Amino acid sequence: MEKWIEKFEKEHDDYSSIMLKALADRLAEAFTELLHTRVRREFWGYGADENLTTEQLIREEYNGIRPAPGYPAQPDHTEKHTIWNLLNVEKETGISLTESLAMYPTSSVSGLFFAHPQSHYFGLGKINRDQLEDYAARKGLDVAVMEKWLGTVGNW
Repeated sequence: MEKWIEKFEKEHDDYSSIMLKALADRLAEAFTELLHTRVRREFWGYGADENLTTEQLIREEYNGIRPAPGYPAQPDHTEKHTIWNLLNVEKETGISLTESLAMYPTSSVSGLFFAHPQSHYFGLGKINRDQLEDYAARKGLDVAVMEKWLGTVGNW
């Protein structure tokens, strides 16, 4: 995809560049949906008899959740480092992390699958300075570093 985007940009063909990026993003999201379905039905099998409509899928009526770093249920982007290290992501997939912890290529998806039927999403809410300091200490990171990454949920 990158060579095509480069070509389109050299030709000042912004429309094709934007459309290719959008298509790649949608395909990555669609593959994630397919993989999650296969995990539920085949690989882990806890939803083997599942037969959900599109509307039920949108309402997430399946068992389990799939939170991702940087989203409300898991706002700490630095957890991507944990995932990348545990799974050797860059070597196995070629997907790297930028300095701001965005994934490259940008049409990439990462997250976690939890299968337990009682698992559910919840918003973290605002955290106070003492919680930030405790979390930074447990992660072994400087408070200022965690302050940057958790600024959207900070109440300090």
